[in-house]
Amino acid sequence: MSNAQINETLSMNGKVALVTGGGTGIGRAAALQFARKGAAVMVAGRRQQELDSTVAEIIGLGGTAAAIATDIAEEEQVAKLIEGTFERFGRLDAAFNNAATGQGGPIESLTVSDFDRVMATNVRGVWMLIQQEIIAMRKQGQGGAIVNTSSIAATGGNFGLSIYGASKGALDAMIRHVALEVGGDGIRINNVSPSLTRTPMTAEMPETLFDAVRAHTALKRIAEADDVGDVAVWLCTHEARFVTGQSILVDGGYNIAGAR
Repeated sequence: MSNAQINETLSMNGKVALVTGGGTGIGRAAALQFARKGAAVMVAGRRQQELDSTVAEIIGLGGTAAAIATDIAEEEQVAKLIEGTFERFGRLDAAFNNAATGQGGPIESLTVSDFDRVMATNVRGVWMLIQQEIIAMRKQGQGGAIVNTSSIAATGGNFGLSIYGASKGALDAMIRHVALEVGGDGIRINNVSPSLTRTPMTAEMPETLFDAVRAHTALKRIAEADDVGDVAVWLCTHEARFVTGQSILVDGGYNIAGAR
């Protein structure tokens, strides 16, 4: 890559990063940023065409990337993803577990199947990824960094998010325990907690919702995928070496208390 395309420090040169949900939105933004910092990137997600597009963009910039179609709710596919990353790149230094799903609506309109589907991906799926990533990083014996995508819904409240918010709250609790388990091995684990972000996942939301969030946000704009992806990547770099067990708000000041 040229100096204009890549961070001059190449702070992740020689490293390998895994990004789930890497075909679009925040995951895609993070995958590109990992590559700009010199990492080889494995992207995963359920839609092969979108993954291939991310890989092509990274390669077009002069980076190194590959893709494995994966449904993280399936244990066998999670195991194959980690195995495939090692087969392709020989190591794993950083992981951004970004893939997620949602189901909104008033609680009386939701079903047990809705609950199980969201939890299977957002909680169980991420837990399985973390487990396999830690096993791999411990075997390497060189530490590592894991980041998951949480949400401001984990600590705040909003209409229709009883399942989604619960799933993200579980991630916030999970990493505190895991951080204590693996810190002695030099493995760090954190979450990014974005506010409403413009991604394909939020494209169908009404513009009035974006207007309301923008008005309440200190920076008076809506988050873009790069705003969140860049923080996720930073948490995997040496610069964040003493940060672990944290859920970092990336919300432009949305959660600042006080009158608006």
